[in-house]
Amino acid sequence: MIKLLGSAVVLTALLSGPALAHDTPGGGEGAKVTLVYDHVLPNVPGKSMRGVLVEYAPGGFSEGHTHPTSAFIYATVLEGVIRSQVNDGPVKDYRAGESFSELPGDRHGVSENASKTQPAKLLAVFVVDTAQQELTFPLKK
Repeated sequence: MIKLLGSAVVLTALLSGPALAHDTPGGGEGAKVTLVYDHVLPNVPGKSMRGVLVEYAPGGFSEGHTHPTSAFIYATVLEGVIRSQVNDGPVKDYRAGESFSELPGDRHGVSENASKTQPAKLLAVFVVDTAQQELTFPLKK
């Protein structure tokens, strides 16, 4: 059931992309971040679902960051291998078809393409307060 829901979200976001796509802040070296889906949830007042496509060039990465404290995030790797670390957990490699979640308040210290020769893509689906427009905040050093 979860896999089917995830596939439906990915398909919906990718099919909606051309009409809704625009670049959003949050990239790093060799990273392109694009909002591909934005929809108010009619059965959850005050919440929206937003899909963000993150495309990494070979060796590309995003700076360490957090997300809004209202955001629950489900991320699935669409292509390549993404190296990720959430909070103080282990640094893990996720391959195409694998997924992970981030809970409200989590820190995303590592998010990068694990390959120096092949591109990688992931789709991050946010459930977030509708009024919240900014989705990524750099970690304070």
